[in-house]
Amino acid sequence: MAMTPAHDYDWVVVGSGFGGSVAALRLAEKGYSVCVLEQGRRFADSDFAGDASELGKVWWWPGLGLRGIMRMTVFKHVTVLSGVGVGGGSLVYANTLYVPRSDDFYRHPAWEGLADWRRELAPHYERASAMLGVTEGDFDGPSEQLMRALAGDLGVPEGYRSTPVGVYLGEPGERGRTVADPYFGGEGPDRTACIRCGQCLLGCRHGAKNTLAKNYLWLAERSGVRIFAEREVTDVRPLEGPDGRGASGYEISFRRPGPIPGRMRSMTAAGVVVGAGALGTNRLLRRCRDTGSLRHLSPKLGHLVRTNSETITAATSELPDADYTADVAITASVFPDDHTHFTNNTYGRGGDLMGINFGPLTAGRSRPRRAAAVAAALAAKPGRWLRPGRLGGWSRRTVLFTTMQSTDTALTLRRRRGPLGRLGSLQTEVDAAAPPPENFIPLANEVAKRAAERIGGYAQSSLMESLLGTPGTAHLLGGAVIGTGPDRGVVDSSQRAFGYENLLVCDGSAVPANPGVNPSLTIAAMAERAISLVPDCG
Repeated sequence: MAMTPAHDYDWVVVGSGFGGSVAALRLAEKGYSVCVLEQGRRFADSDFAGDASELGKVWWWPGLGLRGIMRMTVFKHVTVLSGVGVGGGSLVYANTLYVPRSDDFYRHPAWEGLADWRRELAPHYERASAMLGVTEGDFDGPSEQLMRALAGDLGVPEGYRSTPVGVYLGEPGERGRTVADPYFGGEGPDRTACIRCGQCLLGCRHGAKNTLAKNYLWLAERSGVRIFAEREVTDVRPLEGPDGRGASGYEISFRRPGPIPGRMRSMTAAGVVVGAGALGTNRLLRRCRDTGSLRHLSPKLGHLVRTNSETITAATSELPDADYTADVAITASVFPDDHTHFTNNTYGRGGDLMGINFGPLTAGRSRPRRAAAVAAALAAKPGRWLRPGRLGGWSRRTVLFTTMQSTDTALTLRRRRGPLGRLGSLQTEVDAAAPPPENFIPLANEVAKRAAERIGGYAQSSLMESLLGTPGTAHLLGGAVIGTGPDRGVVDSSQRAFGYENLLVCDGSAVPANPGVNPSLTIAAMAERAISLVPDCG
């Protein structure tokens, strides 16, 4: 890659999540000048919410002045939760860093012929794991004991395992103690040992969570990378070159998001890494293709959008002293077969308001029947569901379960036409290449029911799934997937966009199949590999 002093930077990275952060550090280490543009805020540990009622610190809705770490986007077929801020999804995720187990992922037809992906990614999983401080804790509280019991109930006691997490747990007896950087030979920030409050999903206020701001981004800034927060990228346009394919570099336009968006600004770079998260990248690239800025992007943009085939259920104890919060957000998993696993989850004691998203457990694939079941349950036990104080202590007494599968399900993201033919927002459609994700996974309901029986309580479903038939996911993937050519994908095996020079996609949108486990480590490992293939500067 030939650099030119005519550009503001050698590379501009759009987004600072698990793909963008990796790209920023590794490109800087190769000798390039790098800038990161992130639409969310920069957070200090003390800026995160103490409980879920601090809406401005939890939710991202800049039109209403909310600039928190979590965005909810409701589509026809799925409700998507995604992270926002310097550090992307690492600010709000549950620290869970699995290497996928199933060949459903590594040998999916979308990319199987391009490499032996299990072997190809192995060293990059190892490198990303070291950077993110992956460890397994000594978790053995009520929540973990419940998970072991559920594994036995399902006939798979050997399917239980402790979850690999990216948290500084410290040595025994060190909870809350601050120490010098334990990961990077003193080059990283001081860290505080986890106090086991369980509020990881609200953002860690104590300095224990290994967010990207404490590893990849921390080291990137010390290598000269410039990070600009509150910069929403709206356009990526090739500069003058052969047929507008980016050989001469790109102009990147951006503005400050908010109720009144800031004025448009721009900068130039010889190359661009798009790492705005699966949803953000699909939106940006689709806008650029539809407006003609990146008109050579593959027609497969927006196809093979994955949800990790997941669903969320919960069980709440009616015992007033029950407490399932005394650990990190996710500590245990059960693998009942090669294609499925479920985890325990907690919001900690500060997550009571999140209970508003849950209602009576419902079953079946018919939206009207599930809605009718919710209404019947409310009528049968109004004291349980409708009393004003029902959320008091809900988070403390509740275990949430995320059930994920590596099955081959997919959606398509297409742009709707607005009034007078104007470009509208993206909406989901069924993808002809694969069945859509289920809005009902029987195993998820069975787990919630068995858990409720064991803890003396009641089982719950997400109300978005019950009333709207839209399963929730925090793991949207695909839409700009790796493929053998522009007729099969959007990027090649090195994650370079077909049809363009020096335009890479490094985030969950490039992942072509459901990994069946939390995908953060996979996104980071794939980005490590992609940037390793970029030549050194010079």
